Amino acid sequence: MWLKIIGFLLLNFGALALGGIFAGSGAGSEWYAGLNKAPWTPPGWVFGFAWTIIMIFFSVYMAFLYQRKTEKRKILAVYFIQWLLNVAWNPAFFFYNKANVGLVVIVCLTILVSYFLFNFRRDLKGYSLLILPYFIWLCIATSLNAYIVFLN
Repeated sequence: MWLKIIGFLLLNFGALALGGIFAGSGAGSEWYAGLNKAPWTPPGWVFGFAWTIIMIFFSVYMAFLYQRKTEKRKILAVYFIQWLLNVAWNPAFFFYNKANVGLVVIVCLTILVSYFLFNFRRDLKGYSLLILPYFIWLCIATSLNAYIVFLN
C-alpha cells in the first residue's frame, strides 16, 4: 500500500510541478495583476497550502481505490485524464492568458474528480472523504476562473 501511495504522491506532485513550470510567471504576471478578480479570491499562499493537502489526500485516496477495485485500467485511464487536465490548466490560464480555455479545462477536471467522488463512494466508504477537499477546491477555483472570464 505504501508503494502505491508514494507512486501517486510522485505523480500528483509531478503534475503540480509541471503545471507550475508551464505557468510562466503565473500569478505574478502583469496580465493576472490587471484582472478583475472575485472578491472571494484567497491570498496567494492559500493556493500552495491547499494543493499540498489536496494532493496528499488524493494520493492516499487513489492508492486505496486502485487496491480495492478490479477495473484498474479504467481507473488509471480516468486518473491520467485528470492528471493531464490538472497540468493543462496552468499554461492555458497563465501562460497563454486564455481564461476561457482554462475555464473549460477546470470544468472538465471538476467533472472527473466528481466522478471519482460519487462513483466509488460505496466501495471506499469513509475513504471517499479524502477526495472531498479536491472537489471543493475545484468548485472554488472554477468560480474564480468563471468570474475572471465573465467580468473581464
